[in-house]
Amino acid sequence: SKVTKQKKVANTFTLNCSGPSDDKIFNVATFEKFLHDRIKVAGRTNNLGSAVTIKRDGSSVSVTAAPGTPFSKRYLKYLTKKYLKKENLRDWLRVLATGKSSYELKYFNIEPEGGAEDEE
Repeated sequence: SKVTKQKKVANTFTLNCSGPSDDKIFNVATFEKFLHDRIKVAGRTNNLGSAVTIKRDGSSVSVTAAPGTPFSKRYLKYLTKKYLKKENLRDWLRVLATGKSSYELKYFNIEPEGGAEDEE
């Protein structure tokens, strides 16, 4: 019997931070460094090597895991939320999936408490 080997492809996940980044409340460079310091490969931080590459492109960050390296999209979301909490932005921003391999940082829709302000 023939065993068909599945060709492993690199996983690339993108996080678009353009909204908050343009408003100057989210620093993409420090987020990239945070990911660099926190992503674990084989259970250890500072072990990225060639297994995981992090690339900043303007206001988006992409994380690429080499073929055979386990890296889930959920893990990227977890780390992003951890960073938002650390920067006290968790009350203002949320991480939303925009596709199979991409996330985007969006603001919460905050309604004014009094409703329409024109009425008196």
